[in-house]
Amino acid sequence: MLAKMTSKNQLTLPKSVIQAVEATEYFDVEARAGQISLTPVRVQRGDAVRAKLAELNLGPADIANAVSWARATGMLP
Repeated sequence: MLAKMTSKNQLTLPKSVIQAVEATEYFDVEARAGQISLTPVRVQRGDAVRAKLAELNLGPADIANAVSWARATGMLP
């Protein structure tokens, strides 16, 4: 399938492609090996994230520890 890029760098994705993935407004865009990859992303509101953290009984210290761990292992810059 072809999709034409406009002068404003916009693409219209074919309807059949959009129907093949769950409904979404946002996509993570990556360039890999000369190809463009689009991955559907669900954007969550801050209150939904806070509710999930509370459900998991995670507090600010847990978050800080997780970030420190991820930075120490090279998972975050």
